[in-house]
Amino acid sequence: NRMTVYEIYSHPSLTRYKTNICTKATLFLLIVLVLTYIPPLLIVYRSQGFWLKLSTYEEQPSVRFQHQVLMIVGTSLDGDYVTWSTFKNFNNLQGSNLRVPLVLVREEDRNQDGKMDQLNFKLELPVGPLEQVYSVQLILCFSYELFRKSTFVMQSMAFIQHASPIPGAQLYVNGDLRLQQLQPLGHRGIDTRYNIPVIDGTSPFARAYDLTNIIGQYQSRNVTSVLFNPSPVWLVGRATNAPFVINAVIRYPGEIITYPPGFWEMIKFAWVQYVSVLLIFLWVFERIKIFVFQNQVLTTVPVPPYKQHQP
Repeated sequence: NRMTVYEIYSHPSLTRYKTNICTKATLFLLIVLVLTYIPPLLIVYRSQGFWLKLSTYEEQPSVRFQHQVLMIVGTSLDGDYVTWSTFKNFNNLQGSNLRVPLVLVREEDRNQDGKMDQLNFKLELPVGPLEQVYSVQLILCFSYELFRKSTFVMQSMAFIQHASPIPGAQLYVNGDLRLQQLQPLGHRGIDTRYNIPVIDGTSPFARAYDLTNIIGQYQSRNVTSVLFNPSPVWLVGRATNAPFVINAVIRYPGEIITYPPGFWEMIKFAWVQYVSVLLIFLWVFERIKIFVFQNQVLTTVPVPPYKQHQP
């Protein structure tokens, strides 16, 4: 009876090929070495994207309403208006145009992560029986903070504006307070360049509270917040002596932040691309070397494994 034999283990045998330093075989190896490591670098570099210049990450910002408001309400089509703000110096300049409203504010942390997700803002403005409301301009001020990469802190705003030829009873707004970047944020460090008031409430001059100046200075920033897609609803039919109501729901959504990556992140990204192409070249040129030396295309002295360990 013949015994069945199974292979239980195998390993490659090492054959060494020796030659002088100034031979065609040595020159061949130098050429192969250059062709193995340099072309993958050129291929990856020319494929546009070897160096990671910009990257993104997602973060839920820490946003809080600062209880700072500036409101201008048009009460006729001829330019009459009433106004109010939370800034004492502004109110002192308004005289008979000042009208104090009832303001109700509530912020919600819906997912209980310690960061507010939404502002519910309601303002009830007393309006006389002979007055009508045709337009609304409203600034709400916020603090806006990011922490995941760099620590970014700014004071920002949401601007609400609507006008109608038909007198209104209520303005309803529902939108997202979105981050708007004209330049990337840093990948580390502390950035407080915009941690300055949107409205200078300490100023006694009327120019500091002019909407054109406020919005012009704010929009000159490279990073701002903007009320995105507010979808204003203008409701009509206000009852006599009923207040004009502004209802605003402003959400604080997560953001995709753009930033320039640091040195090690760039190296990691480049290395992964380079190695992925290099592995193909290593496999191809390894097969070429095996063919050339096993078939003695270039003359060398093979040293079998059993002779390598002889004294």
